[in-house]
Amino acid sequence: MWRYALKRIFLLLPVLAGVMFFVFLLLYITPGDPARLTLGEYASEEAIREFRDREGLDDPFLIRFFNYMYKAVRYGDIGYSYVTKNPVAHDIASVFPATVKLAFLAMCAAVLMGVPFGIISAVRQYSVTDTALMFLAMAGASIPSFWLGLFLILFFSVELGLLPSSGFDTPAAMLLPAFTLGLHSMALITRMTRSSMLEAIRQDYIRTARSKGQLEKIVIWRHALGNALIPVVTVIGFQFGHILGGAVLIESVFSIPGIGRLMVESVKMRDYPVVQGGVLCIALAFSLVTLCVDLGYAWLDPRIKAQYKN
Repeated sequence: MWRYALKRIFLLLPVLAGVMFFVFLLLYITPGDPARLTLGEYASEEAIREFRDREGLDDPFLIRFFNYMYKAVRYGDIGYSYVTKNPVAHDIASVFPATVKLAFLAMCAAVLMGVPFGIISAVRQYSVTDTALMFLAMAGASIPSFWLGLFLILFFSVELGLLPSSGFDTPAAMLLPAFTLGLHSMALITRMTRSSMLEAIRQDYIRTARSKGQLEKIVIWRHALGNALIPVVTVIGFQFGHILGGAVLIESVFSIPGIGRLMVESVKMRDYPVVQGGVLCIALAFSLVTLCVDLGYAWLDPRIKAQYKN
């Protein structure tokens, strides 16, 4: 098991390096001068040249990239914000907890609804309940999250006045953004759980358990669900990473002070260090979640553990 974990950790390093390379490339070819945007349109040419020299903006692309990665790996230095003049790590650390909290609540909502819905749909295949739940899953997977967020704000906040339209500091304010962000993942988890459960309940050991007189709820929850959850765990892990990326839009819609909103504002100002640091933080979080999912999958599936015993 330790060999498997070390192998997965080693594979994360080129993934993070590749993500940062493409982020650097996109920012490098993006139109706009960060020196002019930071100093203002009335800044002198001398001040602009000094700013570009100090921040290394005139250096070739590969030199800038390798200097950034060297400082990040050796010193943990991911730069300073052009706008706030604060360390990027400080700015990200001040808003990242809100993003993690939003993603965690959205994931909890997705799992708590998606797994039971999938089980019920599989057990009652082709029934009215199954059709209704599959329709809900298809709708949840198809509706854009930003459109759903605006619709929920108009309905629950503007028309009914029941829930706040912005913020993330009270339980009531957390409901709409968490549901909006988690609906798409809930739909995918529901469909995967249903498919996996249908495959599990058709196996020979399930027929054997039923022939021995086991209660149906014991057959479903004890015998079928354990094996059916193996692929579902993988989907849940990848959906958590998807939720972290989707938080960028939802934080902007609901005015949540998280890393997504910080990155959107930084893109407008061409604050490259903050954008790079934000992407690195999200990529690292996604990679760690993927690692946990792989380890959980290996723990649930004895075939993987057997491959690394020797």
